[in-house]
Amino acid sequence: MREFVYYSKTAVTAGNLIKDNLMKAGRMDIVCQFILQCLFVSKHIREDVKIHLIFDGPPDSPKHLEIFPGENIEGIENKIDISKKDIAGLIKRMLYKYKKGKRIEVAPGYHVEKKSFVKVLEELKGEGKEVYILDKRGEDIRKISFGGNAVFIVGDHDGISKQELKRVKHLDIKKISVGPHMLFASQVVTLIHNEIDREGIRDMQSH
Repeated sequence: MREFVYYSKTAVTAGNLIKDNLMKAGRMDIVCQFILQCLFVSKHIREDVKIHLIFDGPPDSPKHLEIFPGENIEGIENKIDISKKDIAGLIKRMLYKYKKGKRIEVAPGYHVEKKSFVKVLEELKGEGKEVYILDKRGEDIRKISFGGNAVFIVGDHDGISKQELKRVKHLDIKKISVGPHMLFASQVVTLIHNEIDREGIRDMQSH
């Protein structure tokens, strides 16, 4: 399974703040595009991908939204079409369902709770996951062989603040790069998927 952690300092943490203009909801448009690229390929969904969204914006940060639909891509009420609008509706409903002090299963594979960036990463490391953070100065992704428990951390348009990075320094997270240029979060995900997909093909050919 592949896991992606997306951190946003500005993404809103209450459902009523997500309206038609997703840019004004702490760049929720970027969040939606990120989810689309994580989960969907042409005509089907990747069933082995889990997404952790960490929202640190107003009014009640932090919020941790976990999305692991597997075969269940039925949204909370209706099937999710491949559009930002429908995914924004899903996030909005997840935030509305949040209850203080609880981890809420909104639907099978969809959970929401109050949990910080550092806490999420500590738990993933505690589960024995190999955690990587995207950094232009990191090791070339093509020089790394990934197992089946890789986690990739991607920041929003502003990146991950130095303050947050200091809080996770004790976790000794590996820095990796997908190329020489700064890219959109959704582009980074596409490149990561492609590299691991190709690695899987090479492994099959070697047997």
